[in-house]
Amino acid sequence: MPTEGQPVNTGRIQGKFAKGHSGNSAGKPRGARHYTTRLAEALIEGESEKLVRKVIELAIAGDVAALKICLDRILPTRRDRSVHFKIPIAKNGDALAAFDEIFRGLAKGQLTPEEAATLAGVIESRCRVFERAELIARIETLEARL
Repeated sequence: MPTEGQPVNTGRIQGKFAKGHSGNSAGKPRGARHYTTRLAEALIEGESEKLVRKVIELAIAGDVAALKICLDRILPTRRDRSVHFKIPIAKNGDALAAFDEIFRGLAKGQLTPEEAATLAGVIESRCRVFERAELIARIETLEARL
């Protein structure tokens, strides 16, 4: 507890809060739900079955918005797809051949630009892991010699 005349440590460093210090340490706890969210949930509670039935009825009757809601729940937007694509990579030196294969797949339309970028990133990560493992093995060999 600071005595009179001593500044209170708010965690500020030149006008900004330091890491781990909040401007409002007595703020909402983690997981606290907003008032309107809690109110909406309370209003819907017990009525969800009727609401879903009504949306389905409206969709069947031809309401385009209701139909979209139903289809979005049944067939959600596809985010990713499985890519079946052979990439020759056995050792670190094969990375260039693997990248060439990805470019060929992109050029032929077998891969989207996003899929090609993802595959290239995976290969790059694999190369880094391979290089680290190789470096560790070299260091261990040198240490064993000493």
